[in-house]
Amino acid sequence: MPSIRTLIIDDEPLARKRISILISDLKDFLLIDECSSGKEAVKKIQEKKPDLIFLDIQMKDMTGFDVLRQIDPAIRPLIIFITAFDVFALKAFDYFAFDYLLKPFKDERFYKSTKKVIELFNKNNRSNVDEKINQLINYVESPEKKLSHFRNNKLPIKANGKVFFIEKQEIKYIQASGYYAEIYTDQKKYLLRESLSALLEQLNKTMFFRIHRSTIVNTSFIKEVIYSSYGEIDVKMLDEKLFRISKTHKKEFQNLIGL
Repeated sequence: MPSIRTLIIDDEPLARKRISILISDLKDFLLIDECSSGKEAVKKIQEKKPDLIFLDIQMKDMTGFDVLRQIDPAIRPLIIFITAFDVFALKAFDYFAFDYLLKPFKDERFYKSTKKVIELFNKNNRSNVDEKINQLINYVESPEKKLSHFRNNKLPIKANGKVFFIEKQEIKYIQASGYYAEIYTDQKKYLLRESLSALLEQLNKTMFFRIHRSTIVNTSFIKEVIYSSYGEIDVKMLDEKLFRISKTHKKEFQNLIGL
């Protein structure tokens, strides 16, 4: 049997490295490349046409299902899904008889999955695989869109053994405080161990703007912009809180609000 040409798709470098090491011990498999994003995966699958892909479900730019939707069914490879704990996804995989690796997985579980792939190739029988993939994509599409909407609109805050979900549009401003970020809404202040750069990646760029290395504001809550005689600019929020706009962000901010 010719080597099973394999592609790893995962946005976590350590996860890709581990699978790569495990594959290197299998004589029936040939690792042809790795991808760190969904966009890159779509391109490389179309170019290299692998026999098998290890596909991460939750990547930063798109989900594993988004990748599959963009692949021509004629060149669609076999798939071993990689996922963190997701009850909905696991039920779907079990129902449609797809193999998956649940992070963190043991070596034995990995070898069990690859053994199934070898059996499929030896039998040369994957007539119902494409049909199952299409059914799986249709099955997850509606709930997945709801989940995507939830993630896009709510920010999880872990505190006191609980996770609070706050509406992103209700955030007035965020200030850096050491290793933490202070997140302000009309109701209360939340403390989150996260950098402002990482938080900004999760927020709507047309609504939230970083005016200083230590401050992000929701432009919907800006009351007025104040110019000083020294060319400096402050923003006053609806709650009368005043923030200075740094020189680094001044021009971009003026362009944003049309000044």
